[in-house]
Amino acid sequence: QVWLVESGGGLVQAGDSLRVSCAGSQLTFTSYAMGWFRQAPGKEREFVAGISWNGVRRYYADSVKGRFGISRDNAKNTMSLQMNSLKPEDTAVYYCAVFRPGSYNTRDLLNYDYWGQGTQVTVSS
Repeated sequence: QVWLVESGGGLVQAGDSLRVSCAGSQLTFTSYAMGWFRQAPGKEREFVAGISWNGVRRYYADSVKGRFGISRDNAKNTMSLQMNSLKPEDTAVYYCAVFRPGSYNTRDLLNYDYWGQGTQVTVSS
C-alpha cells in the first residue's frame, strides 16, 4: 500500500529558506522516481522538481533552478525539498508524488499515480 505525507511547510519572509519533507511507504521509496509539485490559489498544479529512484538524476523547473534542491533517503523512506532564496511567487501548497514506471515525462503530473495531502508554504514580501 502506498502512502505519502508531506511536512515542514510554514510562513517565511522573502529571501528565507525552508525545507519540506515527504514520508512514505517502503515500497514507494525503493522502487520509484518521485517528484514535487505545487499549486497556488487559482493556478494549475505545476512541476517543481523530480528525482530518480536512486537519487542520481534530478530535474528542476526553470523557476526554481539554482534555488531549490531535491534529495531522498531511501533508507529512511523520505524525500526532501530544500528551498532557498524564497520569493512570494513560491507561495503554494507543495505536494510530493510517485512517478509511474514506464512513463516518459517526469514534468507531467498525469504521469504520477500517488499524491500526498500537501503542505502550505507562504512567502511574505
